[in-house]
Amino acid sequence: MAGTVNRREALRRIGALGALGGLTGWVERDTGARGATQQGPDLLNIIGYPESGIQIFRDYYGNFQPTHDIIVPDGLQDSSLPGEVGDPLQEVRGTAPGSEGPNEDAFNQLFEDQYDQTPGVFNSHTYDAVAVCILANVAAGENDGEAIRGQMRRVANPEGEEYGPGEFVEAAEAVANSEEINYQGASSSVNFDDVGDPADTAYDVWQFSDGNVEVIDTIEFEGEGPGGEMADESPGGLGREVRVAILLPRTGDLGSVGTPMIQAGQLPAQQINDSDLDLSVDLTVEDTQTDREATLSSGEALVNAGYPAIVGAASSGNSVPLVDVTSSAGVVQCSPASTALSLSEIEDDDYFFRTAPSDLLQGQVMAQVAAERLGAQTASTLYVNNDYGQQLSNQFVESFQSDQGGEVLREVSFEIGQGSYTAQLESALAP
Repeated sequence: MAGTVNRREALRRIGALGALGGLTGWVERDTGARGATQQGPDLLNIIGYPESGIQIFRDYYGNFQPTHDIIVPDGLQDSSLPGEVGDPLQEVRGTAPGSEGPNEDAFNQLFEDQYDQTPGVFNSHTYDAVAVCILANVAAGENDGEAIRGQMRRVANPEGEEYGPGEFVEAAEAVANSEEINYQGASSSVNFDDVGDPADTAYDVWQFSDGNVEVIDTIEFEGEGPGGEMADESPGGLGREVRVAILLPRTGDLGSVGTPMIQAGQLPAQQINDSDLDLSVDLTVEDTQTDREATLSSGEALVNAGYPAIVGAASSGNSVPLVDVTSSAGVVQCSPASTALSLSEIEDDDYFFRTAPSDLLQGQVMAQVAAERLGAQTASTLYVNNDYGQQLSNQFVESFQSDQGGEVLREVSFEIGQGSYTAQLESALAP
């Protein structure tokens, strides 16, 4: 897949030479004295999900001196985490795919008006994923996965009249009338590249603050641009029902994150169903339980029920096996939160898309924040044992050592659902 390699090399050069340069000299604290007294790594990179994260942090603060800087990715961006742990988590800094799309404000207003709360991590990505699947279905004129696949880039990539979440009903009417449109999203411009990944993206650097997640900085990236195959025309048509499914976690390790994602994904369907447009949306929601077998069982049930597009899963460890189910059945799958690098190269017959970016960039962002913002010279990683955790840990290690000149002392994996993580923490924090 030469196109993927070229894109990755271009993004690597942007990360090393361009976008990340904004963090240079951005060191938060004096770490000189710490190095003289503390054994083990300067920094601990914890890669996991909220339910396991609660126990990991309880074990850390209950059994160790909190003298390490800690960095976490999007999987642990949960504002309820400090309260569940019983500590403000002042040592923690995080990174996560940002919501820097041209219509972020419009989505935020929709979400706040409907749910009376501020949207969280991957909420805008979920809205965009459902929105594009609905528009592609309307453009295809039928509930057929192959036809919808051909319309995904056609409704999202340039050219065409631009529409966003605030004009979503108008966008659906335009594609129903076979007009050219360019959906401009809340999470990004939602332009898909040749492997179905976002062609541009942004990352937030964040911290916990008084029960909230506070964004400190945002770093934007541009790839090689949109690409890939698409249909030559959009048949469109009105007077029909559009079918789309959401397969995200209500329960399990990602339940607290998945619930507002589902709420965000329900908004585009509601916009259509509340309008006087001669279209209706049959939207069904299934719970992955943040579990592989539950994801596959629900995915197969949705395929058998005739849903031609599925938005999900959240965890990369669930999305990767789900691709086998969806692509073999000719069903479009669009994940709003799965970031594993392997999904850019997976055999999917072009049925897999995602509105969340690959961890290729997040590992680089984490490494530079660790070195330049936090001043770390040594680090260890403690990661969930799945595609997401393994690949992001590997990417962080590679970038921290090769790009930042740091040293990684330990890479320690863990399984979700353990009663204690003290042994894994001891291993990760050892000299």
